[in-house]
Amino acid sequence: MSSYELSREDYQSIVKPEHQELLDPYFDDIIDESYSLSISFVNVVNGAINTNNQKMRAEQQWDKVIYDQYASNLTRVATHGIIKEHTSLLFILVFVIGTIGSLMFILPQVQLGGPSGIKNNGIFHHALNNRGWLGISIGVLLVAFYVLLYFYDAYIMNWIILVDPVQKLINPSAQASQWFLYGFLYTFAVLVMGIRMIIKYRHSKYQIVRTLSVMFFQTAFAFILPEILVRLNQPYFDFKNMWPLDYDFFDAWHIQSLTTAGGLGIFMFAWGITIFVVGVPVFVFFFGKRWYCSWVCGCGGLAETAGDSFRQLSDKSVKAWKIERYLIHGVLVFSIIMTIGVLYTFITGSNTLLGLNTYTWLRQPYGFLIGSIFSGVIGTGFYPIMGNRVWCRFGCPLAAYLGIVQRFKSRFRITTNGGQCISCGNCSTYCEMGIDVRWYAQRGQNIVRSSCVGCGVCSAVCPRGVLNLENRDEEGRFGEPILIGNDGIQLEK
Repeated sequence: MSSYELSREDYQSIVKPEHQELLDPYFDDIIDESYSLSISFVNVVNGAINTNNQKMRAEQQWDKVIYDQYASNLTRVATHGIIKEHTSLLFILVFVIGTIGSLMFILPQVQLGGPSGIKNNGIFHHALNNRGWLGISIGVLLVAFYVLLYFYDAYIMNWIILVDPVQKLINPSAQASQWFLYGFLYTFAVLVMGIRMIIKYRHSKYQIVRTLSVMFFQTAFAFILPEILVRLNQPYFDFKNMWPLDYDFFDAWHIQSLTTAGGLGIFMFAWGITIFVVGVPVFVFFFGKRWYCSWVCGCGGLAETAGDSFRQLSDKSVKAWKIERYLIHGVLVFSIIMTIGVLYTFITGSNTLLGLNTYTWLRQPYGFLIGSIFSGVIGTGFYPIMGNRVWCRFGCPLAAYLGIVQRFKSRFRITTNGGQCISCGNCSTYCEMGIDVRWYAQRGQNIVRSSCVGCGVCSAVCPRGVLNLENRDEEGRFGEPILIGNDGIQLEK
């Protein structure tokens, strides 16, 4: 589909003059040379830069070590062929025709798929849904995609160029980046699989409205609006994202970009602080953490739509619950310590806190381990292995914060009618957060768990109407009496 040939003019337009002097001897053999594969071209470009850096480090000429990432930009300008000449046509063939094909399979399920809702017809015997070869293959592909996207985007430049028509539709003067590709694919998956979700749970008004909500917020707030802001020369900003999930919110570059952007930038900064300081406790008190995790959040939106086929794979064991609690709250503590270090550096101008470099020991490890590996590579790539809420359950610091408030100061609970429970286990099977819902239902006990995202699927799949998501007075959330029979009796000590 493409060939790669770097011209002298393109090379000089991208590489800084001071770096050209260092790299010219290595790039003389690369310029005007044709490569048939992006892998070959990217490797020789990175090889030239690494050779220079090795030499400069050996000579201890640290000011001549090149840290700029040139591979992506050089690969883009060196790309020739059908991907550049017929980008719009290829986009239509891949995404438009792909969408039509998906809908041709999804929409007939209204009639062909039988009754709406969950059907336990061999779900644990399917290669996709129970860690079979198909599920493992998809997991490997997702992990590989995230690794390439985060760390080696030059190798997927054809895919980045492929979404240029959408980028130019929103902002004609811009070119698609790896992050625009990510945002587009993310939104595309939520929209297409959201339609599947609506059809599957068409018997539940709650599920339909909730799915439409995450589709709207992902498309409008996470994808389109930030790009429009950039076109208007305003900072890129996702109004629905917040600290600590948005872990770079308090980075010096981000604070400066907002506070120097005029009134709108100041409003964005104030909004970002207000929503997690005031918005979280207020909304969680009235509605539980579901207002964000299941109605607004992009991570939750992808999990509920594209990840719906894997929700039954979440581990329901007590051991997994213990790991979950230590891990997710550990990440929250890590994010708080990292943010304190970043703010200390911003306020004082000192790069060290308690003798440690705040970037080297806090910000960089957090960005790599949590922001990239945990939330992306594992959080999505492990859907077919550990269920669709791996990140939300074990790693999201915002989910931990929301959960703490929900556990101790909220009107939200899932009530149960134990007398109606037939112990079918649908609720536990399809709880994406690994909660053994049946255990509570059998006892007639309210479910008040910090991890519960209020997705409502447990209620949607219950054949007896045992479970109900409620917002009521705080009184009676805990210590509900055991129910025996349909009416129930209260046991007193």
